Amino acid sequence: MIRSFLAIELPRTILRKIEEVQGDLRSANADVRWVSPEKIHLTLKFFGNIEESRVDPIFKSIEEPIRNRHPFSLKVQGVGAFPHLENPRVIWMGLVDGKDVLKSFQKEIEVQLIKIGFQPEERPFSPHLTLGRMRSSRGKEELARRMEERVEEDFGDFQVERVVLFKSDLRPLGPIYTPLRELRLGSE
Repeated sequence: MIRSFLAIELPRTILRKIEEVQGDLRSANADVRWVSPEKIHLTLKFFGNIEESRVDPIFKSIEEPIRNRHPFSLKVQGVGAFPHLENPRVIWMGLVDGKDVLKSFQKEIEVQLIKIGFQPEERPFSPHLTLGRMRSSRGKEELARRMEERVEEDFGDFQVERVVLFKSDLRPLGPIYTPLRELRLGSE
Protein backbone atom coordinates (compact mmCIF):
# COMPACT_ATOMS: atom_id res chain seq x y z
CA MET A 1 0.00 0.00 0.00
CA ILE A 2 1.16 3.50 -0.78
CA ARG A 3 -0.21 6.79 0.51
CA SER A 4 -0.60 9.05 -2.50
CA PHE A 5 -2.01 12.23 -3.98
CA LEU A 6 -2.20 14.04 -7.31
CA ALA A 7 -0.81 17.59 -7.30
CA ILE A 8 0.65 20.52 -9.15
CA GLU A 9 4.20 21.40 -8.11
CA LEU A 10 5.11 25.02 -7.50
CA PRO A 11 8.02 26.80 -9.18
CA ARG A 12 11.02 28.03 -7.20
CA THR A 13 9.88 31.69 -7.52
CA ILE A 14 6.62 30.97 -5.68
CA LEU A 15 8.39 28.81 -3.07
CA ARG A 16 10.73 31.76 -2.31
CA LYS A 17 7.69 34.02 -1.78
CA ILE A 18 6.19 31.41 0.54
CA GLU A 19 9.43 31.34 2.57
CA GLU A 20 9.37 35.13 2.82
CA VAL A 21 5.73 35.22 3.97
CA GLN A 22 6.25 32.39 6.46
CA GLY A 23 9.28 34.23 7.86
CA ASP A 24 7.17 37.31 8.52
CA LEU A 25 4.29 35.31 10.00
CA ARG A 26 6.65 33.25 12.18
CA SER A 27 7.81 36.42 13.90
CA ALA A 28 4.32 36.68 15.42
CA ASN A 29 5.45 33.77 17.63
CA ALA A 30 2.10 32.06 17.28
CA ASP A 31 1.80 28.35 18.00
CA VAL A 32 1.81 27.18 14.37
CA ARG A 33 3.16 24.02 12.76
CA TRP A 34 4.58 25.49 9.55
CA VAL A 35 4.78 23.46 6.36
CA SER A 36 8.26 23.41 4.80
CA PRO A 37 8.04 25.38 1.53
CA GLU A 38 9.48 22.49 -0.49
CA LYS A 39 6.56 20.33 0.72
CA ILE A 40 3.90 22.81 -0.41
CA HIS A 41 2.00 21.95 -3.59
CA LEU A 42 -1.50 22.31 -4.98
CA THR A 43 -3.38 19.07 -4.30
CA LEU A 44 -5.94 18.06 -6.93
CA LYS A 45 -6.88 14.71 -5.39
CA PHE A 46 -5.81 12.94 -2.20
CA PHE A 47 -6.09 9.17 -2.61
CA GLY A 48 -4.95 8.06 0.82
CA ASN A 49 -3.62 4.50 0.98
CA ILE A 50 -3.93 2.67 -2.32
CA GLU A 51 -2.49 -0.52 -3.71
CA GLU A 52 0.46 0.09 -6.02
CA SER A 53 -1.42 -1.79 -8.74
CA ARG A 54 -3.89 1.16 -8.92
CA VAL A 55 -1.24 3.64 -10.18
CA ASP A 56 -1.58 2.56 -13.84
CA PRO A 57 -5.40 2.69 -13.86
CA ILE A 58 -5.27 6.14 -12.22
CA PHE A 59 -2.97 7.39 -14.95
CA LYS A 60 -4.95 5.84 -17.77
CA SER A 61 -8.17 7.39 -16.45
CA ILE A 62 -6.80 10.95 -16.11
CA GLU A 63 -4.62 10.95 -19.20
CA GLU A 64 -7.30 12.33 -21.53
CA PRO A 65 -8.40 15.36 -19.45
CA ILE A 66 -4.76 16.27 -18.78
CA ARG A 67 -3.59 15.92 -22.38
CA ASN A 68 -6.66 17.82 -23.64
CA ARG A 69 -6.02 20.75 -21.27
CA HIS A 70 -3.58 23.40 -22.46
CA PRO A 71 -1.13 24.80 -19.90
CA PHE A 72 -2.69 27.67 -17.95
CA SER A 73 -1.57 30.39 -15.59
CA LEU A 74 -2.41 30.78 -11.89
CA LYS A 75 -1.83 33.87 -9.79
CA VAL A 76 -0.93 33.52 -6.11
CA GLN A 77 -2.46 36.36 -4.13
CA GLY A 78 -3.37 37.07 -0.55
CA VAL A 79 -2.93 35.34 2.78
CA GLY A 80 -5.95 34.00 4.62
CA ALA A 81 -7.13 31.38 7.06
CA PHE A 82 -9.79 28.73 7.51
CA PRO A 83 -12.30 29.17 9.02
CA HIS A 84 -11.42 32.93 9.06
CA LEU A 85 -8.63 35.38 9.99
CA GLU A 86 -9.89 36.03 13.54
CA ASN A 87 -9.85 32.32 14.33
CA PRO A 88 -7.11 30.85 12.12
CA ARG A 89 -6.79 27.07 12.08
CA VAL A 90 -5.25 26.65 8.62
CA ILE A 91 -3.11 29.48 7.23
CA TRP A 92 -2.97 29.70 3.44
CA MET A 93 -2.03 31.69 0.35
CA GLY A 94 -4.80 32.11 -2.19
CA LEU A 95 -5.06 31.49 -5.91
CA VAL A 96 -6.95 34.00 -8.02
CA ASP A 97 -6.56 34.46 -11.79
CA GLY A 98 -6.96 31.06 -13.39
CA LYS A 99 -8.89 29.67 -10.43
CA ASP A 100 -11.99 28.89 -12.51
CA VAL A 101 -9.89 27.02 -15.09
CA LEU A 102 -8.24 25.11 -12.24
CA LYS A 103 -11.61 24.22 -10.68
CA SER A 104 -12.98 22.86 -13.96
CA PHE A 105 -9.71 20.96 -14.56
CA GLN A 106 -9.91 19.38 -11.09
CA LYS A 107 -13.57 18.49 -11.69
CA GLU A 108 -12.71 16.72 -15.00
CA ILE A 109 -10.05 14.67 -13.20
CA GLU A 110 -12.45 13.87 -10.33
CA VAL A 111 -15.12 12.64 -12.80
CA GLN A 112 -12.62 10.24 -14.42
CA LEU A 113 -11.45 8.94 -11.03
CA ILE A 114 -15.03 8.29 -9.90
CA LYS A 115 -15.39 6.00 -12.95
CA ILE A 116 -12.60 3.76 -11.60
CA GLY A 117 -13.97 3.60 -8.07
CA PHE A 118 -12.58 6.59 -6.17
CA GLN A 119 -15.05 8.47 -4.01
CA PRO A 120 -15.57 12.15 -4.82
CA GLU A 121 -14.38 14.70 -2.28
CA GLU A 122 -17.07 15.59 0.25
CA ARG A 123 -16.02 19.25 0.47
CA PRO A 124 -16.00 21.53 -2.57
CA PHE A 125 -12.57 22.05 -4.15
CA SER A 126 -11.10 25.24 -2.64
CA PRO A 127 -7.70 25.88 -4.28
CA HIS A 128 -5.12 27.21 -1.83
CA LEU A 129 -1.55 26.66 -0.64
CA THR A 130 -1.39 25.57 3.02
CA LEU A 131 1.36 27.44 4.90
CA GLY A 132 0.71 26.11 8.39
CA ARG A 133 -1.78 24.89 11.00
CA MET A 134 -2.48 26.42 14.42
CA ARG A 135 -1.70 24.12 17.33
CA SER A 136 -3.15 26.39 20.03
CA SER A 137 -4.49 29.94 20.27
CA ARG A 138 -1.17 31.33 21.54
CA GLY A 139 -0.22 34.40 19.51
CA LYS A 140 -3.19 34.21 17.17
CA GLU A 141 -4.05 37.94 17.52
CA GLU A 142 -0.59 39.04 16.33
CA LEU A 143 -0.64 36.39 13.61
CA ALA A 144 -4.07 37.59 12.42
CA ARG A 145 -2.78 41.18 12.34
CA ARG A 146 0.19 40.19 10.18
CA MET A 147 -2.04 38.12 7.86
CA GLU A 148 -4.45 41.06 7.55
CA GLU A 149 -1.57 43.15 6.15
CA ARG A 150 -1.09 40.59 3.35
CA VAL A 151 -4.72 39.87 2.41
CA GLU A 152 -4.41 41.54 -1.01
CA GLU A 153 -0.67 41.06 -1.62
CA ASP A 154 0.34 39.76 -5.06
CA PHE A 155 2.92 36.95 -4.90
CA GLY A 156 3.26 36.36 -8.63
CA ASP A 157 1.94 33.88 -11.13
CA PHE A 158 3.10 30.63 -12.66
CA GLN A 159 2.29 28.33 -15.53
CA VAL A 160 0.67 24.96 -14.80
CA GLU A 161 2.28 22.57 -17.27
CA ARG A 162 2.15 19.17 -15.56
CA VAL A 163 0.45 17.10 -12.90
CA VAL A 164 2.38 14.76 -10.61
CA LEU A 165 1.31 11.67 -8.69
CA PHE A 166 3.22 11.65 -5.40
CA LYS A 167 3.86 8.94 -2.85
CA SER A 168 3.79 10.25 0.71
CA ASP A 169 5.83 8.51 3.41
CA LEU A 170 4.85 9.76 6.86
CA ARG A 171 7.87 10.23 9.13
CA PRO A 172 8.27 11.72 12.63
CA LEU A 173 10.01 14.81 11.18
CA GLY A 174 7.35 15.26 8.51
CA PRO A 175 6.26 13.56 5.32
CA ILE A 176 8.60 12.72 2.46
CA TYR A 177 7.05 13.18 -0.98
CA THR A 178 8.36 11.14 -3.88
CA PRO A 179 7.13 11.76 -7.43
CA LEU A 180 5.89 8.48 -8.96
CA ARG A 181 4.61 9.66 -12.36
CA GLU A 182 3.81 12.85 -14.17
CA LEU A 183 1.65 13.92 -17.11
CA ARG A 184 2.20 17.09 -19.13
CA LEU A 185 -0.78 19.24 -20.04
CA GLY A 186 -1.58 19.52 -23.73
CA SER A 187 0.85 16.81 -24.82
CA GLU A 188 -0.34 14.59 -27.62
